[in-house]
Amino acid sequence: MSVTLDIKLKRANKVYHEGETVAGVVTLCCKEQLQHNGITLSMDGIVNLQLSSKSVGVFEAFYNSVKPIQLISSSIEAAKAGKIPGGKTEIPFEFPLISKGNKVLYETYHGVFVNIQYTLRCDLKRPLLAKDLSRSCEFIVHSQPQISKIVPTPVKFSITPETLQNVRERSQLPRFLIRGHLDATSCVISQPLTGEVQVDKSDVPVKSIELQLVRVETCGCAEGYARDATEIQNIQIAEGDVGHGLPIPVYMVFPRLFTCPTLETTNFKSLKSTSWSSCRTIT
Repeated sequence: MSVTLDIKLKRANKVYHEGETVAGVVTLCCKEQLQHNGITLSMDGIVNLQLSSKSVGVFEAFYNSVKPIQLISSSIEAAKAGKIPGGKTEIPFEFPLISKGNKVLYETYHGVFVNIQYTLRCDLKRPLLAKDLSRSCEFIVHSQPQISKIVPTPVKFSITPETLQNVRERSQLPRFLIRGHLDATSCVISQPLTGEVQVDKSDVPVKSIELQLVRVETCGCAEGYARDATEIQNIQIAEGDVGHGLPIPVYMVFPRLFTCPTLETTNFKSLKSTSWSSCRTIT
């Protein structure tokens, strides 16, 4: 017998804040009457940490001391054992989004070495010889907006062959000067990163100018910490040999699922930074 189990939230964007109520319905679709041994619904929020492959074996105590961190955990009985009539059945539910003990509900974040995830799981137990059914649904948790406004502080920057890092033969680089500014380095994550960049001079034609957003994740314990940087996104600011002295606007939107507000805890932290390392010239 074909049975379809699903979880539907009332909010289409699935975004919630701490203290709010996560509400929705469990839908069951079956052609005939369905016998079951109970339907349970659980809500969990977990932080999973792992080290990169280059750090495995360096911090052996990490795997023994840092287990998945549970931020929230609760369950309810959606329906007692019985029968569900054929057709479509909806069972409403509500969960208060309140942290477990003195834990903090961090924002949903999908990183490489740090993963913060909130899920709903529905389990339908069936009689012997019939396979149990389960369904999971992820929802997003965002932090409450700060009451105090951040005063933006513009930061100027300049890029020359001398400021480049990880360069082997610096003497063979063409001479250039790129200047600009960012409107702020402490940004509201829901607002874009803005600023300007301009090429003052370059001995060779410019091919493209790109802006890279990098996340720096740190995991560890008392024995030590492993720090890894990975790219989140790379956007093109300009293409071709741009005019010298011409201001080029910078506008980057932060991808919410893969970025979170700067976060620092005992066992992990996540930071964001931008880089002009993708600025290329034709040699």
